[in-house]
Amino acid sequence: MNLVFIDWLIIGVYFFVSIGIGLYMSKRAGKGMDDFFLSGRKLPWYIAGTSMVATTFAADTPLAVTELVAQNGIAGNWLWWNMLFGGMLTVFFFARLWRRSGILTDAEFVDLRYSGRPANFLRGFRAVYIGIFMNTIVIAWVNLAMVKILKVLFPEFSIFGSQEFSFIGIEFSSHLVAVAGLMLFTTAYSALSGLWGVSLTDSFQFVIAMTGSIILAVFAVNHIDVGGIAGLKEKLPEWSFDFFPDLKSGNDVSNGTSGILKMTVTALIAYLGVQWWSSWYPGAEPGGGGYIAQRMMSAKNEKHSVLATLWFQIAHYALRPWPWIIAAFAALILYPDVADKGSTYVMLIRDLLPAGLLGLLFAAFLAAYMSTIASQTVWGTSYIVNDLYKPFINKNADESKYVKVSRITTFILMIFSIIITTQFDRISDAWKFVLAMSGGIGLVLLLRWFWWRINAWSEISAMIAPYTIYPVLTYVFGLDVLKKDFELSLILIVIWSSIVWISVTFLTKSEKEDKLKSFYKKVHPGGYGWRRISKKLPDVKSDTGYGRLFFNWFAGSLMVMLTLFGIGKLIFAEYLIGFSFIVGSVLLGIVISYNLSKVK
Repeated sequence: MNLVFIDWLIIGVYFFVSIGIGLYMSKRAGKGMDDFFLSGRKLPWYIAGTSMVATTFAADTPLAVTELVAQNGIAGNWLWWNMLFGGMLTVFFFARLWRRSGILTDAEFVDLRYSGRPANFLRGFRAVYIGIFMNTIVIAWVNLAMVKILKVLFPEFSIFGSQEFSFIGIEFSSHLVAVAGLMLFTTAYSALSGLWGVSLTDSFQFVIAMTGSIILAVFAVNHIDVGGIAGLKEKLPEWSFDFFPDLKSGNDVSNGTSGILKMTVTALIAYLGVQWWSSWYPGAEPGGGGYIAQRMMSAKNEKHSVLATLWFQIAHYALRPWPWIIAAFAALILYPDVADKGSTYVMLIRDLLPAGLLGLLFAAFLAAYMSTIASQTVWGTSYIVNDLYKPFINKNADESKYVKVSRITTFILMIFSIIITTQFDRISDAWKFVLAMSGGIGLVLLLRWFWWRINAWSEISAMIAPYTIYPVLTYVFGLDVLKKDFELSLILIVIWSSIVWISVTFLTKSEKEDKLKSFYKKVHPGGYGWRRISKKLPDVKSDTGYGRLFFNWFAGSLMVMLTLFGIGKLIFAEYLIGFSFIVGSVLLGIVISYNLSKVK
């Protein structure tokens, strides 16, 4: 790929604006941990929500969507579209509670809700397991995707005249060193500005990334060998354009000439009936968590928290996918013989775009990569400092000390993540492993807000249970948990984990009543599950209107799907049904707005 002056100018402006935001916000972020990790709890909904969207728009996302479309057409995206239902639960049931809790991280919720040694163990374990182990795996995944992009765009790139070299006994590629440089730059402005700078930079980067994605889709679909939308329909199998999966009863196999992989009934149950509420996954935690909870807690107030999370669901599921899907279709036509379908998305950039736009698209990929890395490092650091260093190592330091430790920790986390990245050739099954090994914890994460009987042992047992059945499924029953038997394995793991944590809950003591009362006074979620406690606190005004909230959850999910499908129908020139879907979505939005005004 040959970049000319205008391309480098665009890339330079992008870097200048990104570091400029970090420098501008550095003083505000240095006031204390609340300002560094939660923007002083003053983020407006459109900044907080856009930051959520930008964080989930990683460098690997369009590549992954290209692979899904190549394998299963549009319907292949249900592997992640199903998480919308859990996201909408977060919008209407949990966003206001997270903002109301007044905590700094979702791991700190443990201290708010539970007590004693089990709570201390759970908080420290979550800080290490999620803040360090899981976080570095996610960063490694994103790093590897960026390495893959650079290898396609700059195949001859080398440092010190070699593409491979060793340092302190670890093998590095020149492309990984370049990614490490990008990560160092990102970590620098993250450490300077905290969540204030990250959120504002995220918003700027999201605009760049989406603009670039749309431009690429337009250039790709209008290529002479593609022939526009009409050419797509003519040159690709009809099944590619189906919005819903074609079901069958057996194992996934090719149907012959078309090559479609039909979704099994078991898979449909796993994805649409189980996964979205049962499994923990970064960015799609049941009830919210991680950097999603961080943004909700950073919002101006409860209303802004709800609106931010609602905007995230709309933008994430309804607006972002179509430029990627259209580009993926074009790539199938232009590069039919390339085995690595994900890399064909990058090839479109390399081969189709003129000077200027080439630089813009490269900046778009940088934006997608850096927004995710910035959020992951700040979020991971918040766990390490707030839930490990502060409660267990140095309880009495002043706020400036914690901010200083946070900034240092951000760089340490970056170095550790780069080293971890060198140990992987591929992490293609990592997300399935995470989903399977967290199967069953989701229901605990939901119910702990609404049922007094949940205790720390409930969470601990739910986290451990999948690891006890995984070897049984693998070695006793011979299931290929992470590949062909993933969906069945997920269902079995969720059933087992649920039996374990429910049994443990009733076999162990409940939390002390004083702790339950303290939690209820602060969060007052209301509902039948807290009636035993709420009757003893008549002066606490409990939340009501759960019937409206359940309706909003259903209506919100349908609203986003109608928007998603409506945009798709309009793109494919099916104007009547497309506009009908959009009108239906708008009407549902009006009803949801009215219901929210009535909920107290």
